[in-house]
Amino acid sequence: MDIAAKLDSFGKPAWIAVMVLGFILFWPIGLALLGYMIWSGRMGFWKRDGFGEFGKARGRWYGLDGSKGSSGNRAFDEYREDTLRRLEDEQKEFQDFLERLRHARDKAEFDQFMADRRSRGGPASEEARPQEG
Repeated sequence: MDIAAKLDSFGKPAWIAVMVLGFILFWPIGLALLGYMIWSGRMGFWKRDGFGEFGKARGRWYGLDGSKGSSGNRAFDEYREDTLRRLEDEQKEFQDFLERLRHARDKAEFDQFMADRRSRGGPASEEARPQEG
């Protein structure tokens, strides 16, 4: 009989005791046992399917259970979809507005820069003139 089967025969308290003992002796052993117990599903509600019943409830809340996010109330679902669509449209419009604002600010800064260079007679105005040789 292997160690895991023997501990299983004693139940969860045996696994927890061995894990605590592992942490006391050398912490990586305890950590490895904890990881094994979670991975193998020996900790009860910590199953691979997303924390058992808690995961199912969380999945229903966030629309992860395959029902495509339906709340069961058709009027509310339509309202929610319309609101989300409106918010997405507003977000796109706002992003476009910010892009236009950045472009206008960049253009104004560039125009100011060029005006300053022209008024100083800087290198830009000298490079623009053809050199006679």
